[in-house]
Amino acid sequence: MLKIGEFQELKILRETDPGLYLANEEGDEVLLPHKYKPVKFETGDVLNAFVYLDNQQRPVATTLEPHVKLNDFGYLRCSQVNKFGAFMDWGIEKQLFVPYKEQARPMKEGSWYVVRLYLDSLTGRLVGSSKTRRFLQNDELTVDKFDQVEVLITHITEQGAHVIVNGQHQGLIYIADIFEDLHSGDRFQAYIKKIRPDKKLDVVLQSPGYRSIEPNAQYILEELTAAGGFLPLHDKSEPKEIKDTLGLSKKSFKKAIGSLYKDKKIKIIEGGIELC
Repeated sequence: MLKIGEFQELKILRETDPGLYLANEEGDEVLLPHKYKPVKFETGDVLNAFVYLDNQQRPVATTLEPHVKLNDFGYLRCSQVNKFGAFMDWGIEKQLFVPYKEQARPMKEGSWYVVRLYLDSLTGRLVGSSKTRRFLQNDELTVDKFDQVEVLITHITEQGAHVIVNGQHQGLIYIADIFEDLHSGDRFQAYIKKIRPDKKLDVVLQSPGYRSIEPNAQYILEELTAAGGFLPLHDKSEPKEIKDTLGLSKKSFKKAIGSLYKDKKIKIIEGGIELC
C-alpha cells in the first residue's frame, strides 16, 4: 500500500504521456508527472518520491520536498481562506487544507502558523491542524534532564517561548533564559533544563548546569582568537554588553571564563580577558 504523506522508494515501471508510473514492492502504482521526472532515467530505476492526493483524491508522486511531513509539525503560510477553511503553502503543487474546526484561531491570508499534518481516518485525506496541543502529551515523557532535543517555537508570551519538544511534548523556554531574538517557527537544538513534578518541561538553548561550561568556554576561546586575543569583557561587565557581544548570559560567561582561567588558557586583565 502506498504511504500517503511520506517519502518512499518507488521503482519506475513505464513512461506514458502524463509521466512516469512508479510502483512499490507490493505493485501499487502512482503517477509521477513529467515535470518531476529526472533528466536521465531507465525503467527499473528506483526513485525517492513523496506521495500525496491530488484534487480528485488520487495518489500522485513528486520529488519536491514538502515543508512538513506526515505526523510532524511545520511553519506554514496561509495562502487562501474561503468558506470551507484555510489553504496553506507547504511546498508542493496542491495546497494543504485546514478546516475551520482545526484552527486554533481563525486563520488569515498571508499569516504564518505552526501546523500539524495528519491523515484523516474518515476521509483518507491529508489535513492540517493548528490545534497543536491535542497532538502533544507530557504524561509519558521520552526525555530526561540534560537531554539534547529539537524544539519548534509555537508562540511567545510574557512567560517565555512555548515550544514543541521532539515533536511529542510541550515545553517552555522562560524569558530569563532567552538571550537572543526568537520567533514563532524557529527550530533549534536545545536542552532539557528541568522536569517539573507535573511533568512540564523547562527548556534552555544552552546546555544547562555544569555541562554548559565546556562548550561556552570553547566558544569564548574561538571568539578571543577571532578578535586577536583580547575581548573587552570581564566579570564586572554589564549583562547587556555580554549578551550583545557573545549572546551569553552573564552567569554563563562568568562560569566559562572561570573555567578558562583555572585551566590557564586566559588571563583576566584590566579592561577584559586575553589569551595566555
